[in-house]
Amino acid sequence: MRRRILRSMLTVLTITTVVLGVPLTYTAWLWVEDITRTDLRGRLDRIAVEVIAQEQADGLVRGGLDIRTVRPLVPKDGKLTIVYPTPQDSASRIDIGADAVADPLMESLAMGISGSLRLEVPSGPMHAKQRQAVAAVALAVLASLGAAVAVAVVTARRVADPLRDVAARAARLAMGDFRPDPRRHGISELDRVSDVLDSATVEIAGRLQREHALVADVSHQLRSRLTAVRLRLDELSTHTDPEVVHEAEEAMAQVDRLTEAIDDLVRASRDEDAADRDPIPVMDELRGVVAEWRHPFSDVGRELVLTGDKMLTAPITAQRLREAVAVLVDNALMHGGGTCTVSVRTVRPGNAREPLVCVEVADEGEGVRDELAPHIFDRGFSAGGSTGVGLALARALIEADGGRLELQRRRPALFAVFLGASAPRISNAVIPEPR
Repeated sequence: MRRRILRSMLTVLTITTVVLGVPLTYTAWLWVEDITRTDLRGRLDRIAVEVIAQEQADGLVRGGLDIRTVRPLVPKDGKLTIVYPTPQDSASRIDIGADAVADPLMESLAMGISGSLRLEVPSGPMHAKQRQAVAAVALAVLASLGAAVAVAVVTARRVADPLRDVAARAARLAMGDFRPDPRRHGISELDRVSDVLDSATVEIAGRLQREHALVADVSHQLRSRLTAVRLRLDELSTHTDPEVVHEAEEAMAQVDRLTEAIDDLVRASRDEDAADRDPIPVMDELRGVVAEWRHPFSDVGRELVLTGDKMLTAPITAQRLREAVAVLVDNALMHGGGTCTVSVRTVRPGNAREPLVCVEVADEGEGVRDELAPHIFDRGFSAGGSTGVGLALARALIEADGGRLELQRRRPALFAVFLGASAPRISNAVIPEPR
């Protein structure tokens, strides 16, 4: 930010310096020449007065021109040429000063019937003064530019540093740091943003506390109800009918898994750091999900298949992965068709340094309509009469561990879960097809 502001200000200053400095330099050059020529014209005027004063009543200079009053007006190394009328000749010429002037600067003056004057001086001293004037102008321009650069640096720092502080504070807020920051920067707009961030900090902290309390209360109530259900099922497990006992035991197993899922989700909601987790075997976690959903698929005459490399691991929360994949499998059961395949493989997208573990859930159904695809992960959006929470929850669970959940193919539908700390958003074009 500071560099961009400073670069913009320096560009404007440079353009302004060039636009103003070049004409100013040219003006100084002409100004010195104009002063020199004005001095020569002034000398010629005074010389003309002296010459005309020596004329007689008939306009002629008799007895020769007295140059004693004229010589002091001729500059050093200069040459004065006087042409004046005399009684003997129609005109007479007299040269005063140097015999010849190298590279002369010349001014002349016509005196009518009284003759003419021409004054020549070397142009070297004038050019030296012109170079001095140009140098003085250049120094003044450079001094002004230096002062402007210093002001630009200070201004850029004054603008950029507060912006960086506000951005850093917003980043800390996004990471869960709700400590207030009393610093203000003297810029009304940025101070207003800081005030809004203070208000947002208080509001978000309060909401999170209420949500955590609600989660704790809900989980407690669910565990209590599940415990009561398990006790009733435990009583059924002593029934004399073997089928009733079998169903009761299956139901108790479901209750136990649900209780464990609730505990894991509550525990995971308080631990958002996926980078410090130990990698877990992905296939081992997905086997339980697939085994649980095979029976519903078989009831409708469909098949659920799990394939992939059982050695692949990822630093994620096991419960989050299971819940997210369960949502995708349930979505394939409700809206898809044919065989549902859950596959685990590695991908190396162009914007990732290392390969990522990819869990893909695909079916052979009609897929997702084009008008629904941009909104399929929006919370509350559903085209099939459901709550519209499942896919949004699945993406939130995966992103909580630094991964990504994307719809990679619309027809037939293919959802891809990219696992790993801070997995980048990946487009369809950079995902290689499995071999």
